[in-house]
Amino acid sequence: MKIVDFHCDTISQLYDLKQSGENINLKENKLHLDLNKMKKSDYMLQVFASYVDLGSNNKPLESCLSYIDLLYKEVEKNKNEIGIVYNYEDILKNIENKKMSALLSIEEGGVCKGNLSLLRNFYRLGVRMMTLTWNYENELGFPNEIIDDKLVLDRGLKKSGFEFIEEMENLGIIIDVSHLSDAGFYDILNNTKKPFVASHSNARSICGHRRNMTDDMIKKLAHRGGVMGLNFYSCFLNNNATDDDMSKMDDMINHIKHIKNIGGIEVIGLGSDFDGIDCKVEIENASKMQILAEKMKKEGFTEKEVEHIFYKNVLNLFKEI
Repeated sequence: MKIVDFHCDTISQLYDLKQSGENINLKENKLHLDLNKMKKSDYMLQVFASYVDLGSNNKPLESCLSYIDLLYKEVEKNKNEIGIVYNYEDILKNIENKKMSALLSIEEGGVCKGNLSLLRNFYRLGVRMMTLTWNYENELGFPNEIIDDKLVLDRGLKKSGFEFIEEMENLGIIIDVSHLSDAGFYDILNNTKKPFVASHSNARSICGHRRNMTDDMIKKLAHRGGVMGLNFYSCFLNNNATDDDMSKMDDMINHIKHIKNIGGIEVIGLGSDFDGIDCKVEIENASKMQILAEKMKKEGFTEKEVEHIFYKNVLNLFKEI
């Protein structure tokens, strides 16, 4: 079963470990994901996020550029196995040449500092997807936040945020609403025309975490032709889970079944969040992904449905956008 994964934080992890003096690379490492693990599971494409934490990073733009540079260097060293893609045709060429694909995203729109010229330059560097926010307010908008012990969902996009989503659609950068507030989701829904995505978000009806999607959001996303990627983090899968609890496939199946019932099979993809989650994972790493496909078949999903979730839905979205 081919695999397209919407989201991992491997590149920022690699960079930080290299900065601390560790001899580590993308070909083979101790993280959730490397090229050898990807090949073992028959990956077609991995979306590599340049993830920046505004709460602890005082040079977000410089860090994001460094992560992108590292991805390019690692791909160049392994160019016979993987290639960076800029459009759908590049994916097809890599498939023809029996190579995996890497697509570049940014997880934290704040790296652009509200400056559209930076957004355009990131596009020129190969960025084809971006979350508007991570877990902090930035120049573009707000995440769902707990303020004074109250959950605040109703602060959406700022003026710059509306300008950014218009330019992202013009350029062909996929808008990613994972981490964005509920109000921000609807701002995007009501002010865009193309499909957008929630690269690593689950169903809030099954697990009530504020990072997950409500049933109405899932319906609206499906109607627009978007895709949401199943996140493997235990706290987004089970209401009773803690950071120390294992992420379990049974919980993943519960989310997939619910999302299918609400939005249809075409709205579901994979968004593992590998190397961005700190819980133990029943699917230990990228080399073990096929056990989820087998589990889904045992739970009644057809081969065609598993194919849609594992790669076809995201691939169709890339083709359209």
